[in-house]
Amino acid sequence: MAAPISLRSDYDAVALRGLARRSADANQTRRLLALAVIYDGGSRGDAARLGGVTLQIVRDWVLRFNAQGPDGLFDRKAPGPMPRLTPEQRRVLAALVESGPIPAVHGVVRWRLVDLVQWVFEEFRISLSPQTMSRELRAMGYRRLSARPRHHAQDPEAIPAFKKNFPALLAAIRARLRAGTARELWWQDEARIGQKNGITRRWARRGTRPAAPKDQRTRPAYLFGAICPREGKAAAVVMPRCNTAAMNLHLAEISKTVAPGAHAVLLLDQAGWHTTRELDIPDNISLLPLPPRCPELNPVENVWQFLRGNWLSNRVFSSYNDILDHCCHAWNRLADQPWRIFSIGLRD
Repeated sequence: MAAPISLRSDYDAVALRGLARRSADANQTRRLLALAVIYDGGSRGDAARLGGVTLQIVRDWVLRFNAQGPDGLFDRKAPGPMPRLTPEQRRVLAALVESGPIPAVHGVVRWRLVDLVQWVFEEFRISLSPQTMSRELRAMGYRRLSARPRHHAQDPEAIPAFKKNFPALLAAIRARLRAGTARELWWQDEARIGQKNGITRRWARRGTRPAAPKDQRTRPAYLFGAICPREGKAAAVVMPRCNTAAMNLHLAEISKTVAPGAHAVLLLDQAGWHTTRELDIPDNISLLPLPPRCPELNPVENVWQFLRGNWLSNRVFSSYNDILDHCCHAWNRLADQPWRIFSIGLRD
């Protein structure tokens, strides 16, 4: 029989028992105490009985402890099956996912798991299931996320230029204010909420097609909304149409929500009722236009998606007043949850 493997010499029984007392991992504690028996001069059989394992497993513990110290006695994750795709194949797949499909070539406007499974088979002659493809994509850091709106005619240099000049724009506004005036950054936008309402995804049994109410009437209302993500504040009005008069009422509502003595910098798009000289801008608000056709710079777009997905879709509105009531209810629920405004408005 081969001689037992000696334990490393930079530890002793006292040190291992001290580590066992401080360990929060039950299995590591058991292994440390078993090896402490060996340091005390006990046999490998004594260590195996204390640990409740066989002599072979004690030998494995000794090898792991000699190689990695106490960290080697933590449970190790099973390696699992070998990846079906090589690192180079994963890089090619990631580039395909990042670039998106070409409708005329691939026949789809967004990648589904089944489409990527078919592409991998045609490209690499590797057969994957949709479930395996999902695991591969998740291992590569991909998730199914809601897309941000991007105007088709957007200038690709507009957003980088705006971000680069943003500190200077804020400095110019600060220079006009009295020294020591606190500033709040607000974002503003409008959403059309109508009887011809949206239908969202919902949980249902596989193989079924859930139904939701859908109206074909077209009576709308317009929800003017603004948020201050850093402060978790919100201000809104619901109006029958988008025009200068409605915007003036919204500015007055925002002005009342700004902290006393503070000044709000309100970022908004360049709609006609935002840029007209007929606006009555309160003294505690300065308007800062966003670049044209850049809705992804405005976190209120994410607010609309949240309100529609949770409180305003899958409904039939009987009248304009019904739309008005639901819009007010949804916005007031959002305004009562500042942590939700933090989460939506401060997302990267």
